[in-house]
Amino acid sequence: MTVIRYRSVPAPVNRGRAIEMPALPTVDQAVLAGRPDEPLYCLRPHLLSASAARFTEAFPGDVLYAVKCNPEPNVLKSLWEGGLRHFDAASLNEVALVRGLFPDAAIHFMHPVKTRSAIRQAYDRFGVRDFVLDTEEELTKILEETGDARDLGLVVRLALPKGNAIYDLSGKFGAAAGDAADLLRACRRVGARVGLSFHVGSQCLDPSAYERAMMLAGAVLDAAGVDIDVLDVGGGFPVSYPNEVPPPLEDFVAAIARGSQRLRLPAHCRLWCEPGRALVAPAQSIVVRVVARKGGALYITDGIYGSLSDAGPAVGFCFPVRLIRADGSQRDGELRAYEFFGPTCDSADRMKGPFLLPADAREGDWIEIGQLGAYGTALRTGFNGFDLASLVEVSDRPLLETPGYLTAAQQAA
Repeated sequence: MTVIRYRSVPAPVNRGRAIEMPALPTVDQAVLAGRPDEPLYCLRPHLLSASAARFTEAFPGDVLYAVKCNPEPNVLKSLWEGGLRHFDAASLNEVALVRGLFPDAAIHFMHPVKTRSAIRQAYDRFGVRDFVLDTEEELTKILEETGDARDLGLVVRLALPKGNAIYDLSGKFGAAAGDAADLLRACRRVGARVGLSFHVGSQCLDPSAYERAMMLAGAVLDAAGVDIDVLDVGGGFPVSYPNEVPPPLEDFVAAIARGSQRLRLPAHCRLWCEPGRALVAPAQSIVVRVVARKGGALYITDGIYGSLSDAGPAVGFCFPVRLIRADGSQRDGELRAYEFFGPTCDSADRMKGPFLLPADAREGDWIEIGQLGAYGTALRTGFNGFDLASLVEVSDRPLLETPGYLTAAQQAA
């Protein structure tokens, strides 16, 4: 187990105390052996590999892991072991990270707005050939910084109307339908491969959202009058949270297949998708220590400036939790609802929950918080000096299962 700062990509720094474990421990074994005061990330590599295998088997095209969701190298290695070979990078640092780990990986630069130096280095130094864009100006930058290369894959990001996903992504990126058609024609004149992409929003619970997006994509393709080589349906595939159980993965894949059939795409056209949360959220939890209790409020060692920003007032996710008692006992107890306060000296560092835990939870106990493989480590900050965290690989199942994301055999493993 290593102590690291999650302040930079690609390489974590500030390694510290380590606890030697002979094999993959359970979460409880790791906690009671190390008795950590700092947050402890518990990574389930077997689950990552299984979910990668399941997703790549189920989706009828190429699965691009969205690196921004969790760039931890051990996460990427486990996904690779599960058969994933394509990566959605949104920065030059992510490109460098993936290329350093996997020389033969297919890296796709999916951020629609990039610096000129990032484009140039991605192309010249790291062998990236696929670039997303949503303006004519970005196309000009890509062509100029690659020396008018003729081996480019140029993917136009299409703007979608506001949807019902938990995280709406309609406001920042994407070309309007008419502009997207113009861009497709411009890309077709200069690109070796041309694609169209969209994103329905993160944690999308409605499979039909993909069909509606593909109908709009079809109208754009008709207006553009060009064949495409790639249709990228983006991310948005959901996972389970308390009181929120999404449809199974198969429902989303079926909706995408129906939408694709209606478009009558060229036979050579590849489907892409960009899952992040769906691949990694269940595979990592975090263990925090209870520093103090004030009635129904527990003061813990991580918060909204660390891994729990989604539990804060902006989003208000209620993650699954369980108590690990300081004395190691497994006794049950009556449950009650708590709210959490994080470690910083900031009153906004508050997570209202409710989080259901034993009524006798006390200072010195630990709390495991699940479904934090997505954007937990990635959003961690160094605010107020609380930037240290440990990581250990464990053998446990996740605190919550998501239906349809693992085969029966994988669930039993």
